[in-house]
Amino acid sequence: MTRGTAATSFHSILFARAEEDVGTETVEAPEFFADLNLDQIVAAVTSGKEEYNLTPFFYVPLHDVDAVTSRHEVMQDLENTRLFGDIKAFAQSMHAMRAHLAELEKRYYEHQNERWFLDAVNLYGEAVNRLARDLSVATLNSRGLRDFRDYLARYASSEPFTSTVKEAKRLLVELSTIRYSVFIQGLRVEVRHYAGEPDYSTEVERTFERFHQGAVQAYTFRFSDSLEMNHVEARILDGIAQLHQQTFSELAQYRTNNKEFLDPTVVTFDREIQFYVAYVEYIARFKEAGLSFCYPRVSVSDKEEYAGQVFDLALAGKLIGGKTTPVCNDFYLEGPERIIVVSGPNQGGKTTFARTFGQLHYLASLGCLVPGTRAQLYLPDRIFAHFEREEHMTTLRGKLEDDLVRIHEISAVATPRSLIIINEIFASTTLRDAIFLSKNVAAAIMDLDALCVWVTFLDEVASLSEKTVSMVSTVVPDNPAQRTFKIIRRPADGLAYAMAIARKYRLTYDMLRQRIGS
Repeated sequence: MTRGTAATSFHSILFARAEEDVGTETVEAPEFFADLNLDQIVAAVTSGKEEYNLTPFFYVPLHDVDAVTSRHEVMQDLENTRLFGDIKAFAQSMHAMRAHLAELEKRYYEHQNERWFLDAVNLYGEAVNRLARDLSVATLNSRGLRDFRDYLARYASSEPFTSTVKEAKRLLVELSTIRYSVFIQGLRVEVRHYAGEPDYSTEVERTFERFHQGAVQAYTFRFSDSLEMNHVEARILDGIAQLHQQTFSELAQYRTNNKEFLDPTVVTFDREIQFYVAYVEYIARFKEAGLSFCYPRVSVSDKEEYAGQVFDLALAGKLIGGKTTPVCNDFYLEGPERIIVVSGPNQGGKTTFARTFGQLHYLASLGCLVPGTRAQLYLPDRIFAHFEREEHMTTLRGKLEDDLVRIHEISAVATPRSLIIINEIFASTTLRDAIFLSKNVAAAIMDLDALCVWVTFLDEVASLSEKTVSMVSTVVPDNPAQRTFKIIRRPADGLAYAMAIARKYRLTYDMLRQRIGS
């Protein structure tokens, strides 16, 4: 069977254009992955799919709206449960085929290997033909699956494929008709042509039938189903091959002629389609818990954004395991707004919100559904994350110097299309210096016109210009110690939180004067 026998424009179900997937696979996760807990998300999505090596696909974001839309279309097609089942059945057959080929590497006996190879080709042929039939009657709206359906139809009807599969089935039938007799006398084992000898098992059963009285204990011996052959079994198989030289010669020649029976495009599809299958299966458990996902509108020109009922996917994965769900939040950016400044009390969900913002944009750039009921998101060229790092003796840098070095490195390579996520920078210096440095960093980001989420304890950053918008983590009014984990759009006011605590413990100025006076 020759490779690439059904020429067509289709080459990938993941990458809309051939040039997009050139050199796209990498084993290194982006720098920000751990900061945004995307490493946890990808590990959960790909768990159980290790044979496909899907992780590199999650390290390559898309930067083109049409490429993202193409993946959305495939995801939407896979919402059809029948089609999803057809793809799963194809994957199972291909898995079985690969298992057969893997066994060839472990077996020592050629005749056994030749049969394993024949079964592998047969499994492959049945998988391709079945999927071609399934796709031919499926309603497909995605360009990717329609193109693959056309490719597969041509491939499945091509002469090299049909002749290879037909020959495999002929040999299987021929092997199944072989009958032989084994004569054992002492240590001598002889294999002969079957000559109509009686089945001694049947004769023994008939002889002892008259002694059968009711239900008795069964002493039937079951032979092992082990794939391993011992030397006696191998010699018997050699003897059978000697008796049927024509069949076994054709079997050996078949393996030699069809070593490259796998079509590269079909094999690529089998792997790449699992990117979609894995993600659909992953988010299913969140949907069962009542959480929403949506297909975001994406843009490379419009920086106005909105998202409703969004949540941290990594955190949600832990919470639904304990039968709870995360608190969902909304946000939007309009007009000149570019920087969301998040302030408020500690442990109020500020960092979680920043991670959520980053996760949404990255998952959107992969062409995946994102958490939330609706979303419109900008496609960044790169994502940068500045989260607190532990001090390392090797760098001999303190935390302030490390903050300055890292934020300088980001500003040196960030572009107007970048997304920057900053979490509690300059917390190790004085308030006055922190405000001064933060204003300078914010000014650089505003000049760049990049999108940014900035978690800070400095209220002053939230009102620098029309490009900044303030969001605040909230508490229960009557119990400031209790966080709501809701992040709402309103002016930063750290003093209001302090006053709420003072009122709770009756420590306001007026309350203290009243108590002292009494």
